[in-house]
Amino acid sequence: VNGIEIYSMKIDSKITSRFAHNVITSQAVNRGNVHKEVVFDVELPKTAFITNFSMTIDGVTYPGTIKEKEVAKKQYEKAVSKGQTAGLVKASGRKTEKFTVSVNVAAASKVTFELTYEELLKRQFGKYEMFIKVKPKQLVKDFEIKVNIFEPQGITELEAEGTFITNDLQNTVKKTFTEKKGHISFKPTLDQQRTCATCSQSVLDGDFTVRYDVKRATPDNLQIVNGYFVHFFAPTNLPKLPKNVIFVIDISGSMAGREIAQTREALLKILDDIKEDDFFNFILFGSEVETWKETLIKATPENLDEARKFVRGIDTAGMTNLHGGIMRGIDMLNAAHEGNLVPKRSASIIIMLTDGQPNVGVSNTQDIQEHVKKAIEGKYPLYNLGFGYGVDYNFLEMMAVENKGLARRIYPDSDAALQLQGFYDEVSNPMLTDVELNYPENEISDLTKNSFKHFYDGSEIVVAGRFIDNNQNSLTVDVRGEGANDALSYTTEQDAEQTAKAFQEQEYIFGDYIERLWAYLTIEQLLEKRIAAKGEEKENLTAKALDLSLKYKFVTPLTSMVVTKPEDYDNQDGIADKPIEGINIFTILLYLRSQVLLWCSPEEGLSSPQLSYLYTAHPTWHTLVDGDPHFVISVPQKEDAICFNINEKPGAVLNLINDPVSGVTVNGELIGDKRANSDAKIQNTYFGKFVITNKYLDLKLTVTPERITVRNGNEKTGFTWLDTVTLQQEGLSLIINKEKNLVLKMGSGASFAIVLHQVWKKHPLHQDFLGLYTLESDKLSEQTHGLLGQFFHPIDFTILEIHPGSDPKKPDATMIVKNNELTVTRGWQKDYGRDPKHGVDIPCWFVHNNGAGLIDGVHTDYIVSSPF
Repeated sequence: VNGIEIYSMKIDSKITSRFAHNVITSQAVNRGNVHKEVVFDVELPKTAFITNFSMTIDGVTYPGTIKEKEVAKKQYEKAVSKGQTAGLVKASGRKTEKFTVSVNVAAASKVTFELTYEELLKRQFGKYEMFIKVKPKQLVKDFEIKVNIFEPQGITELEAEGTFITNDLQNTVKKTFTEKKGHISFKPTLDQQRTCATCSQSVLDGDFTVRYDVKRATPDNLQIVNGYFVHFFAPTNLPKLPKNVIFVIDISGSMAGREIAQTREALLKILDDIKEDDFFNFILFGSEVETWKETLIKATPENLDEARKFVRGIDTAGMTNLHGGIMRGIDMLNAAHEGNLVPKRSASIIIMLTDGQPNVGVSNTQDIQEHVKKAIEGKYPLYNLGFGYGVDYNFLEMMAVENKGLARRIYPDSDAALQLQGFYDEVSNPMLTDVELNYPENEISDLTKNSFKHFYDGSEIVVAGRFIDNNQNSLTVDVRGEGANDALSYTTEQDAEQTAKAFQEQEYIFGDYIERLWAYLTIEQLLEKRIAAKGEEKENLTAKALDLSLKYKFVTPLTSMVVTKPEDYDNQDGIADKPIEGINIFTILLYLRSQVLLWCSPEEGLSSPQLSYLYTAHPTWHTLVDGDPHFVISVPQKEDAICFNINEKPGAVLNLINDPVSGVTVNGELIGDKRANSDAKIQNTYFGKFVITNKYLDLKLTVTPERITVRNGNEKTGFTWLDTVTLQQEGLSLIINKEKNLVLKMGSGASFAIVLHQVWKKHPLHQDFLGLYTLESDKLSEQTHGLLGQFFHPIDFTILEIHPGSDPKKPDATMIVKNNELTVTRGWQKDYGRDPKHGVDIPCWFVHNNGAGLIDGVHTDYIVSSPF
């Protein structure tokens, strides 16, 4: 493609005792007669840790080095200031992260990329699963996937499938397994890779998945190698425990439409799977909390029929009283246990589904966490499902982890009902409660988690640890748990010789795999504990996880891998970070600390949305339905937002930011529609020009939807939005992403992003416009002012007396802010940063009359004579 030929791509996977070590090697050559960019672009599972990367160009190897994130960031910022950086890893799908490296190489040069990553495969529904994303984007002469599995317990079944594998390709997947070894290979020829006999497109595009399980003659298996052990526990043929499940469902306005329909669909399927010995109930929360029954109720056929009727009638209403809903569920479960309304030997769980953030009743997330933890007291797990991107995922995750459960994001897609049902299936068959795996304290140190609230059918408990005496080679383990009929206990003994005997086929083993498995599991669990930890405890967990990440060379959320490249042809060093669920990174080049957003938008093409109450904790780009320049002030401590319009004529110039200390000024000029709308009282206006100046650095950036001009002293440079640019000058860093956005940093001060919003060129009314995004606003001084700048300082407000407004869908309220009492309306805006096509509804308290009472002075005080 474009003169670059990938002539070899090999994916080599070695799995030993569920621990997978994967190496992807890609070789390419520049067939052109000038230097060209070669791109290595792969997707890996989110659960994996990258452990190594290198690039070899014409015999010279450029390795990646793993460092503490802060150290890497400093090195990275140094490179940013020289204009030499590129972010390498970003979250790309539900299950994957994308790792991308590009390098410019000379004509006829060859480059080899090699990436290594590791992960512990989890057992679900009775199988271990490993998936490999396959997408070479061109025909590859030598393409091969090789998977070798070694399981000392023996392999019972092995399957491999690819979403892209047609009947013609079926025979190219080779699969064999003997007692302990499994082997899979997939090596299509060039012709087999073609989408048709004469096509040059590749059919290889999708997931290649390997699934297997092991023999279980005993409930558990213990392996000891080089002073470390791993213990796998998965008893089979146990009687199922009855379960008590409470579904706590968000029915606030933002769930309207497809989301609530999918929730109903999933709940109806779940009702088909509930066993007759189970007890269950539904709790719905909008502004109010509603329960189906006053107490948990047995899943008899009659009760299930009644429940189906109830579920079919679930509809949306009001705001998000999350605290009220979840506390009602916990109180109900506690009362059922205390009153012996449910079997003594049973497993209780709460599953909560929400798509927004608490904004009625107790809405402070920290208070909610404390109340929930105190009420549950570790008695049963809480599972939090976050529907879509409007949730505060970190809050849901912290609350779940503190209560022995987990959080899961439900992606707003056509299969959301299947995602919900799939999660329920994972926890629908508890076999044991209160499982404790006990090891001799005087023999073992650095043990991973060894007590588990529930053991679910088809899953597996894994514990690993280190011997205090490195030469010790035997271990006795005692496992206890509560089953459906009685307490169960198992004792297992193992010595290193037995393990060694099981491991005689050494070609499958990659060195110290049990030690690395222990390190992987320990880091994973330390990071999970760290989610809900505070103060010194959090610092200690961080220090331990960081220490292990560096020692075993894992790219985790605490470490980064710095990739250096040859200095010729404008190559840029890069940094690989581990993305974290719940944080949306606008650009990997800048860490966002944005508190205030400004956007303007024409009305055309924005449908009138359902009223929704949801606010996003991670600010992204926002547009608004109301049309005029719309200012949005995020107030993180309230987990809410305030917004206001400025109604001014086209041509008016507004002073947005003015910092006398750093010398930074940002002005915006309004434009109107191509012609006035005779029916409208207030004409649409939006920003058609931004001018950002720094008088002390003598820098000026002028941006319109057509052009970007930089004036540095007497030098003037011009670009269009069709350019992709990284510009580095004295005191200035400018990145232009073609037809999308630009990021500007002046000196060591704040950074700004300007987003281009394009409309159809032949539109009779509207024209292209711009949005402004302030990054690192904390680098501006306390004297910063302007329509936007005044809100860089903390602002507090109180909402009283919410009551119906003139529009039944938009309640009014009294807001106390800056000692003023204002009437405000619950409005909303569309957030197109997350869903460019349809947008997500984000509510805010709307201040009328050009922000009167909220802004200092009146809005006309901010009109200036010229953008310059």
